[in-house]
Amino acid sequence: MSRLLKALPLALALAALSIFASSCGSSNAQVRFVHAIQDGAAMDIDINGTQEFTNIAFLGVQPNQPGYTSVSSGSDTVEGFLTGTTTVGFNSTSIDFNGSQHYTVVATGFVATSQNAVILSIPDNIPSPGTDQVEFRVIHASPSGPGNVDVYILMNPVTAPTGTPSISALGYEQASGYVSLAYNPNNVANPPGFTVFVTAAGGTAPIISEPINPGVAGAVRTLILTDVQGGKLMNSTFLELADLN
Repeated sequence: MSRLLKALPLALALAALSIFASSCGSSNAQVRFVHAIQDGAAMDIDINGTQEFTNIAFLGVQPNQPGYTSVSSGSDTVEGFLTGTTTVGFNSTSIDFNGSQHYTVVATGFVATSQNAVILSIPDNIPSPGTDQVEFRVIHASPSGPGNVDVYILMNPVTAPTGTPSISALGYEQASGYVSLAYNPNNVANPPGFTVFVTAAGGTAPIISEPINPGVAGAVRTLILTDVQGGKLMNSTFLELADLN
């Protein structure tokens, strides 16, 4: 048998592997979009020139949670338009989306000043909590809040932040990792679950003091810090997204 014929099966196998790898690399990304531009009107959101999200108002998220929308992977352009018009809400921004990865995309910043809107693309590496655990992460998307914040997530009953922060010195435009906490579904505190306290980094005066109850062990939540609509200060409540359960 010739060397050519002996080499043929190996060549075919390598070609098949190359096609498979290429196919995997071209798989779509999964995206959810959050409108947190405090002076921005409701918007339609285009990705690569195609309208993917429609009429998202301030603090709106699409699609409905815990859903995602499939978009092409690679270098994508994201642009906002005032709902039902061709008037630009925020300028086209290039974002790299990896195939088969989930993302939370948050539009924040301002549109009516010299400061530009900021588009955050946060990979959602969603964990699988234990049977008696829940997990939280926080995205700091409040341009008017402290540049860095501490976040305490404490089981109720509790009235003030104490001990070491669950998340320390989280900067504007940053996302924390997921924090795992023990969850007692039979906690009869009023309110049940946890209270989230947000303070300026190193401080103890809460800007946010908000209860949260995932309702079930194994839940995963993303909490987004935003501005108040039309006012340059951090919102006293957070936006909660369901990542799992």
